[in-house]
Amino acid sequence: MKRTIRITLIIAIIIIMGGVSYAEPDISIMERLVGSQSGDYVFSLQILFLLTVLTLAPSILIMMTSFTRLIIVLSFIRNALGLQQTPPNQVIIGLALFLTFFIMAPIGAQINEEAIQPYLREEINQEIALERAMEPIREFMFRQTRDKDLGLFLNIRNMENVNDIKDVPNHVLIPAFIISELKTAFQIGFVIYIPFLVIDMVVSSTLMSMGMMMLPPVIISLPFKILLFVLVDGWNLIVRSLVLGFR
Repeated sequence: MKRTIRITLIIAIIIIMGGVSYAEPDISIMERLVGSQSGDYVFSLQILFLLTVLTLAPSILIMMTSFTRLIIVLSFIRNALGLQQTPPNQVIIGLALFLTFFIMAPIGAQINEEAIQPYLREEINQEIALERAMEPIREFMFRQTRDKDLGLFLNIRNMENVNDIKDVPNHVLIPAFIISELKTAFQIGFVIYIPFLVIDMVVSSTLMSMGMMMLPPVIISLPFKILLFVLVDGWNLIVRSLVLGFR
């Protein structure tokens, strides 16, 4: 019954809207959206560009900032401790997000001073503002990117004769930066795993020597892992190393 009512309402709305559209004069879709004046058209394109940037903002945050390294290392910590849902994903993502804001704050201030404020004062146009905004971000990515990773993508694009970093395009720099961040994050994760792996091996050997092979070693080793992490002030050490690790 409810389904029949819904279908009837949908058909009625289509008929009504069709009648209204038929009664209207012949106006193009572009004129309906932006009006007849060219200024309205340009303003609408700017709004469309802004909405596109906002849609891509999460990807920009992941690809061009410190977020990738931070979230991977924090996930390694949770897995090394043997904790499945503690801290929860929301806490891990939130911590990585705010650490990203902290690390990228000087770059954001530079972008605001050199690109955003001059653009708002109408001293520069949109194209120049975007170029100035990308300069600090490119410098940050270059400092974290390994020469080998950058050379890989330059070689793929047949751009081996590039002598100045200013000549490296963004579509080459960004993937090189990402794989460099992935390698660094995995190296840090390996170092984090070692002490907890030692605890697992000691607990497993002890249980086997006592003939308690049916008892899962994880149950015994988990409290010792947490105790070790708390005693060495693990969060302080990890966050300090991560923040200071960015050049």
